[in-house]
Amino acid sequence: MPDTRDQHLRQNLLYLVRGGGAHAKFDDAVRSLPPNLRGKKPANFPHSPWMLLEHLRIAQWDIVEFSRDAKHVSPKWPEGYWPKTPAPPSATAWTKSIQKFRADQKALLDLVANPKTDLFGKIPWGDGQTILREALLVADHNAYHIAQLIDVRRLLGAWND
Repeated sequence: MPDTRDQHLRQNLLYLVRGGGAHAKFDDAVRSLPPNLRGKKPANFPHSPWMLLEHLRIAQWDIVEFSRDAKHVSPKWPEGYWPKTPAPPSATAWTKSIQKFRADQKALLDLVANPKTDLFGKIPWGDGQTILREALLVADHNAYHIAQLIDVRRLLGAWND
């Protein structure tokens, strides 16, 4: 007989990682941003939309890979978690970054949804992390930077409330 509390926890984690509840959705934050604004930094704001998108992608990828691969090597902090330029090198790079973000998010969702995944067990190659903690970290980190992306869009005049 399945553990209903375990199923309930997994459902709530999936909801949170997808951006459920009061969180803004990733797809809404990146949808229809004009290409000429993707590399623009608003006045008195440190990041462009591209910088935030790439940071979201890289950080999520790192957390997902750490969670499932003992041989994964994280990028150097902090420079390895941010793009080198404020603008994407091409429209294709923007699209690929979005696609990679979605694929890594799906990988995390699949990991959390799998009843064989021990959400509470310590990740053997970590220093106390669990899949539960890493999923919550992704949800929290993504929510923060997706909100920043929306703020950048507002400052650039490219967001309709």
